[in-house]
Amino acid sequence: MAKRSTCRRRQVGAILVKDNRILATGYNGAPSGLKHCLDVGCLRDEMEVPSGERQELCRGLHAEQNVIIQAASHGVSIAGSTLFCTCLPCITCSKMLIQAGIREIYYLKGYPDEFSLNILESAGIKVIQADKKPKVIGKKTT
Repeated sequence: MAKRSTCRRRQVGAILVKDNRILATGYNGAPSGLKHCLDVGCLRDEMEVPSGERQELCRGLHAEQNVIIQAASHGVSIAGSTLFCTCLPCITCSKMLIQAGIREIYYLKGYPDEFSLNILESAGIKVIQADKKPKVIGKKTT
C-alpha cells in the first residue's frame, strides 16, 4: 500500500485485518480530487517543517486516516481489528485508532511522536514493532 503513496516525504501504507481477512487499506496522500504533492510540491518541505511537527500544514491524509475512512465509506466495522502499518501512527491517528476500537498495531518504522506510543499503550492497545529481517521457517535443505 505504501507504494501507492503520493507524499514526497514519507510513503506509508496501512491495512486493517480481522479474522485473517483484510477489511480496508489506505495510504498517505491528498484527498480525492485534490492535486497531489508529487504534482504541486510539498508545503512542509517549502516551509522546512521537521517531520512529526505542524501536521496541519500538510495537504495529505495519513494512511491510518484513509484506512478508517475507507472502512467507514463501505460500512465495514473495524472494531477489534489489527492495524499493519509502515510507521508508528502519529498522535492524531492514534486517537482515531483508539476510538475506532483497534486492538493491535504492528509497524515497521518509528515516528517522531513519543506521545502517540504512550497514549496507545495507556489505552491497552498492543503495539509491536515488526522485525525487519525475514525469519526462516523450517529446516534448511542441503
